[in-house]
Amino acid sequence: MTRLNPIESRQISPQVRATLDKLKFEAAEAPNFLRIVAKSLSAMRAFAGMEHALARGCLTAKERQQIALTVAEINGCDYCRLAHARTAREAALTDQDIRLARKAAAAEPRANAMLRFTQAVVLQRGEISDAELALVRQAGLSESEIIEIIANIALNIFTNYLNIISKTETDFFMPQTRVLAGTN
Repeated sequence: MTRLNPIESRQISPQVRATLDKLKFEAAEAPNFLRIVAKSLSAMRAFAGMEHALARGCLTAKERQQIALTVAEINGCDYCRLAHARTAREAALTDQDIRLARKAAAAEPRANAMLRFTQAVVLQRGEISDAELALVRQAGLSESEIIEIIANIALNIFTNYLNIISKTETDFFMPQTRVLAGTN
């Protein structure tokens, strides 16, 4: 049972409606997560602003989804695992890519280093070693990209924690649940 309830469509203010428009969602079609965030205009604006800015950053949509899957898996956020598995496919990740990202791994060395770094940052709450930072640099990630990885982690921790606390009800259909469950 959901502990923080999604906002009703009739309760959505013009300011929240405008923010949903920026995220390309009609109020009636917005997922439960966004309708929960919409109860706080400040939180909604912060989420939308960060999402918008990071989508135009150095990291590709594929890389951002890989980070999101790694963070959701570490935090045990079922809603986010399902949502990001769905959007990961739209960003050209294969089922294998999704399985690997959930394990903080990738077939491509650069992406693998990025996800190992993501895992270290989350599990160690930012207290990473010089060696861990050196590994991500050696894989070819710039300081700008490293900072964006950290920003994406922060955004995903917010969404994970909100959905875990809320017990957000899944409101979209996800085919191939065996892939999402991490089975082979």
